[in-house]
Amino acid sequence: MKDKDDNIIYVGKAVNLKNRVSSYFRKTNKTDRILKMVSKIDHFEYIVVSNESEALILECNLIKENRPKYNVLLKDDKTYPYIKIDVKSDFPNVIITRRLINDGSKYFGPYANPGAAKEMVDFIKQKYKIRQCKNFKSNLRACLNYHIKRCQAPCVGYISKEDYKKQIDEIIDLLEGKTDKILKSLKKQMEEFAKNQKYEEAAYVRDRMQAIERAMQKQKVSNISENNIDVIGMAKSEFEVCIEIFFVRGSKMIGREHYFFTGLEDMENKEIISGFIKQYYMDNLNIPNKIMIKEELDDEKALEEWLSTKTTHKVEIHSAKRGGKLRFVEMAEKNSKLTLDNKEKTKNSILLELKEKLKMKKLPRKIETYDISNISGEFMVAGMCVMQDRRN
Repeated sequence: MKDKDDNIIYVGKAVNLKNRVSSYFRKTNKTDRILKMVSKIDHFEYIVVSNESEALILECNLIKENRPKYNVLLKDDKTYPYIKIDVKSDFPNVIITRRLINDGSKYFGPYANPGAAKEMVDFIKQKYKIRQCKNFKSNLRACLNYHIKRCQAPCVGYISKEDYKKQIDEIIDLLEGKTDKILKSLKKQMEEFAKNQKYEEAAYVRDRMQAIERAMQKQKVSNISENNIDVIGMAKSEFEVCIEIFFVRGSKMIGREHYFFTGLEDMENKEIISGFIKQYYMDNLNIPNKIMIKEELDDEKALEEWLSTKTTHKVEIHSAKRGGKLRFVEMAEKNSKLTLDNKEKTKNSILLELKEKLKMKKLPRKIETYDISNISGEFMVAGMCVMQDRRN
């Protein structure tokens, strides 16, 4: 849909284009948002594709490229840390990155709390003694990390590729939450060392087992059986929509994040969730096996096909109806409502403080702020920001 200046104001898809477009022009059941959008439509442009999956991919690309005003837009540009292992390297390192690149490396996360990612990497490097140098190369002598027992010096050949890879495989199992498998293997190693009277090595393995158990104990939040899921909940207020997403990896919740949207208060919940999924996973390489939501989406099957083509595994969108899965989605919804309420309370407290400072009789409803800049009195530029009824 385009306005009189040929600007794209909305991008949509439909199996039956005539029925979909005509629905916007019916006299009944139109929200304020639709009324505003329809009033600005000047003309249409359409593209015919082979199937619904292709239509969804094209819709996502056009929304990302043109940022239409009346589509659901993910404006939050924060990036969250991932733990990266370059498995193609002979002696991989474990690092924190905020960039997801399709380079064959393994990525774990996202970690909504950057401190948790750093704590995990520090734990791995301390307990597994993998290399810590940024650029690996062969040396004639080992560095200080080897002498203080923080590295096994692969640069001088003190550990083979095969033995180093065993450590990396164990780290990958750890990050994927397969702790039972790791602990079983380590227990066998410890007993073997003890049997051969290698007590120092046995103690080292024992300490590693205990450290892994402590690290995993901190992360146990749910008893959901799936290893790799995202849980999405949503709450609405008079002015905003908040979407909360929980990240569950290896049956443990490793973090969460929330996003705010304005101007969508009169949009259907399932339309908002569908739009969020398209925006959020468009450039996200770390797509889970399952996405859990409250209610079924109209384009659920097309979304599943699209997400599955972006990764190496099948992706399922599951609308929870009962049991523990429903409780987990309701927990995400409850948290999204609390997040939204806290934001509204913060705005109210700021306005109350402003009212008291300025000795006003009522709360301010509209605030205009101006900033004017110049260079030695020339090249003047001005900016204005307006907040009305607590909305920017």
